[in-house]
Amino acid sequence: MKSLLSRRGTLLDTAPSFLMQQKAHSAITFAASESDAEDEPSEEEIGKVQPVTRITPLRPAAASSIRPGTQALQAAQIAEVEWLVQQSALATFRAFQSFAFSASLLFHPRELIYYAVLNHEGAVWRVLKAGDIDAAEPAFRHFVEQAMRLADAEMRRVHLEAQNEQFARLIADSEAQIERVRVDLQRGSAQDQEVALKQQEVRKELAQLEGRRVAAQVQLNKLQRQLRQLDATANDNVPHLPSAR
Repeated sequence: MKSLLSRRGTLLDTAPSFLMQQKAHSAITFAASESDAEDEPSEEEIGKVQPVTRITPLRPAAASSIRPGTQALQAAQIAEVEWLVQQSALATFRAFQSFAFSASLLFHPRELIYYAVLNHEGAVWRVLKAGDIDAAEPAFRHFVEQAMRLADAEMRRVHLEAQNEQFARLIADSEAQIERVRVDLQRGSAQDQEVALKQQEVRKELAQLEGRRVAAQVQLNKLQRQLRQLDATANDNVPHLPSAR
């Protein structure tokens, strides 16, 4: 019996500190023989002692199964959960994530303990544990609501950044369109001035051509009159000869 107690002490000394605290509240009982308590049990009696296996249901069958003075929901050490995660000893029942905040409901099958965990940027922030899921699920929902509330500012920030980026694109597009219209107007104004100058030059040229045409017409009419006069004079000098019969 003394060797069994010494082996149990060695195992407890090598366990993590949070496991020591978890087992510290458990009472250790031994089966007493009918003889005097000061007498040590024989090897035959030790061989007859059978290990007792406790089976804890997922949901307690009755409230009387909870020991008086214990809380259904307790605070847990962050190192405890981190160590269990490193050992891959936890199963994920629920999970929620919003930006840098996440909440999870984890289950330790070996100890039948549920952990409600709140994380920030992948690091464990707050931990609550319970021995039944009825107490752990409200804690998980509480952490979910807290994560959503904390992530609300991040949601608004992302939304405002997207709006500002959209406004920046619209402003850039509007400025580019205004610049294109300004360039078109400047080019149109330059074209207008060029066309006006061209029209003015054409009108001057037309006036000059018209003046030349009028002068040429006058000169032509004068020459035609002179020619008719000369033709008349020449015809007057032609003798009137009788026609041959």
